[in-house]
Amino acid sequence: MAITRKSIFSLFLLAAVIMGFQASPVMAAEGFGERVKALAAKGFKAKSKAIRDLAATGHERVPAVLEALLGGKLYRLKSDGKVVITRKRGRVYILLDPLKGSELGQVAKKKIRKIRVNNRLRGVIRGILGGLTLLARDPAKRLAAARALFKARDPKALGILQKAIERETEDNVRDALELARQAILATSAKRTEARISAIRSLSEKADPQVGALLGSIIAATKDASLRAAAEKALKKVEDRLALWNTVGDLFRGISLGSVLLLAAVGLAITFGVMGVINMAHGELVMLGAYTTFAVQEVFRLFFPGGLDYSLILAVPSAFAVAGLTGIAIERGVIRHLYGRPLETLLATWGLSLVLRQTVRIIFGPTNREVSNPSWMSGAIDVTGGLSLTYNRIWIILFALVVLALIGLLMRRTSFGLEMRAVTQNRQMAGSMGIRTGRVDALTFGLGSGIAGVAGVALSQIDNVGPNLGQAYIVDSFMVVVFGGVGNLWGTLVGAFGLGIANKFLEPVSGAVLAKILVLVAIILFIQKRPRGLFALKGRAVEN
Repeated sequence: MAITRKSIFSLFLLAAVIMGFQASPVMAAEGFGERVKALAAKGFKAKSKAIRDLAATGHERVPAVLEALLGGKLYRLKSDGKVVITRKRGRVYILLDPLKGSELGQVAKKKIRKIRVNNRLRGVIRGILGGLTLLARDPAKRLAAARALFKARDPKALGILQKAIERETEDNVRDALELARQAILATSAKRTEARISAIRSLSEKADPQVGALLGSIIAATKDASLRAAAEKALKKVEDRLALWNTVGDLFRGISLGSVLLLAAVGLAITFGVMGVINMAHGELVMLGAYTTFAVQEVFRLFFPGGLDYSLILAVPSAFAVAGLTGIAIERGVIRHLYGRPLETLLATWGLSLVLRQTVRIIFGPTNREVSNPSWMSGAIDVTGGLSLTYNRIWIILFALVVLALIGLLMRRTSFGLEMRAVTQNRQMAGSMGIRTGRVDALTFGLGSGIAGVAGVALSQIDNVGPNLGQAYIVDSFMVVVFGGVGNLWGTLVGAFGLGIANKFLEPVSGAVLAKILVLVAIILFIQKRPRGLFALKGRAVEN
């Protein structure tokens, strides 16, 4: 076949295209490397241009380099000016190639110089990083990107923001994207009407960051109409935030009240029926928490896949351990001291010291970690910065379920009938054939078992240590006395009332003074109603 000029030209063209495709990665790598090297420029203005040029390459290593620059991990070698990512280890710095991420060796601190950025450049970097991840597959990354863009407020990101909003499928991410878009328009739109419209949209969001943004707009603008719109929007945001802060205080108060309810309800039963001031009640709560830890350790060793269900087994285990301990205390010590309240108080206080020291010997003096199961981890993010944690929500529900079960036990079972009979008139109950000693032991065991169950709940929100119960014993007695000795409804009202009062007073007076004020209020209240909110006849209040 004859070789013509046309065929020769075609062969050269094909070869050029092939060589172009082969050379393009190298050329792209060289271009990326040059832009990375430009980040070491002296002036911040030059650095800003280098950052934008680097982002424009679209290279997959851009986020890693910019994150290193933002985190203060991008350095320049003093010897040849090469820009590297560093990782400090001991006294040396490990060098990583910005292009490949591979390790290049290690050097001493004096051989490298940090590439510094100011706050303005940090904002630029955050905005670029946000734009690069706005279209990521992971919703968490898109949400983080939207929040970064809200802080950066880069007008150049409006185009990709609009594109991301149109294709977004997650409601919370779409809201964050729209919030970032409105923040950019409110601060950088060219027309005043557009800025005012964006400010009005922002006023619907009860978010502290939105309030700060509106405050900065008020301070920076000279336009009277824009300032008036921003001031009106800020007032609306602050009112909404105040409302959500109140809701947050209420939730935290109910959460604290549920903990106090669990810690106090067993004490209410014991004190109401038997008239015993049990100073070891807090240690029974502690035993329940340590039982939870022991059950989780067994699951970790033998059934690691079922760790999420260990808490379900820990509840009856803690009830049994604390309940049997309570029965042993009643049979061994307390039954010999009925009618001698001071000696009972001293004896149970001594028992509390013994129990704490026993736990220190077995488990050690340091706190132990009890993990939350997956279904109790995380939180519900509510507008206004309010976050409702799952573990607190579960504990509130758990406390109400425990109270309902105790109510059913006391109202619907023969043991509950005997317990109420002994509470109302011990001598009459004994003459009717009720074994009051057995009722005492089982009642003390029931109250102790509920204290153990309270320890299971507390292990999910507090440190498990030998002094765990001491933090709640005083509050438990306050709940019982305030609500009415031996009355479950009084315990419920007292626990939630004291919890809510504490949480509403703490922001104003501080945690310590809030407790003092609550204690003084209870003392004054008891002066008027010595038997508490819901008085109950029983051994503890007999003449």
